[in-house]
Amino acid sequence: MSAAICAGVLLASGTAARGDAGAVSWQAPTPAPGSVVGVAAGTKVTVQLAAASAVRTATIRIAPASKLPQGARLSVTPGNPARAELSWIPRGAQVGTHPLRFNAVDISAVPVSSQALSFQARVAPGTVKLSGLENVSRWAFVRRQMIVRAAPRASAYGKARLKAWTPEYYPNPVLALQERIDRNGTWVQVRLPILPNNSTGWVKRGALGDFRITRDHLVVDRAATRATLFRNGVAIFTTRVGVGTSYWPTPRGEFYITEKMSGFHNVAYGPIAFGTSARSAVLTDWPGGGYVGIHGTNAPRLIPGHVSHGCVRLRNASIVRLARLMGVGTPLTIH
Repeated sequence: MSAAICAGVLLASGTAARGDAGAVSWQAPTPAPGSVVGVAAGTKVTVQLAAASAVRTATIRIAPASKLPQGARLSVTPGNPARAELSWIPRGAQVGTHPLRFNAVDISAVPVSSQALSFQARVAPGTVKLSGLENVSRWAFVRRQMIVRAAPRASAYGKARLKAWTPEYYPNPVLALQERIDRNGTWVQVRLPILPNNSTGWVKRGALGDFRITRDHLVVDRAATRATLFRNGVAIFTTRVGVGTSYWPTPRGEFYITEKMSGFHNVAYGPIAFGTSARSAVLTDWPGGGYVGIHGTNAPRLIPGHVSHGCVRLRNASIVRLARLMGVGTPLTIH
């Protein structure tokens, strides 16, 4: 995740450094001497530099006057004016203030004419939203068993333990909400398939696989007994459903699809079932801990209605169609 930003404090074209007629001077959009360029860790910053001389035959070259921060690169185009671009994606360990110094030198002059420039880059901890913007959500499989922390640091207390496999022995995904980059490293806030429902926590980025993107979002309306799948914010599938009774309610909140299963020996689940991160708050002694599923049925006459132990039931033709459209990692809203 990166977004290019340019220096916020610039030299106006009429305020370039003054000197003799043949002296080198810094030009806009070069940052003003002593100014501060702000950037968040993990976000790309680009700073434009320019320098010129009143002598038309001059050849100006911009070069670092001190070592650049690790990972920073300076691309240079000599000339009159000369131009350069500093590009850098600071890491979490680089949070803090970094002095930057450059020289603009007329390499054609005898004696050599030059102009120095100093400013600072201030790196702040960076937080990037991963899901919920412009109908985009990101998810990843768990690479290895991990402890989920209450805050993005190793010293925070453990809220849960995530495994690489679901209770049904499918690869275990998590929905990623945001990424935090600071001196503690890179951490990802994820939704958790635990009670209480709607719990979130933080895991180290290295414990997850590559982020995958979905633009789908399944919404279940318990009162209307209807499920609707949206893609890019547009409804592409809707059907009536069965949901939990008042004794065994389908939980309300924000969840995600954890697995897609087929080949059941129990016709009560129909041909296909989706696992979700939602948990029943009352049937906690069920196998696996009372996970809420979305599945077919052998009793289509009961749909629509409040008829289940908390799962969302679809007629078999509808669940087959939904399975063609929706995959693992899809956000799920139940209201």
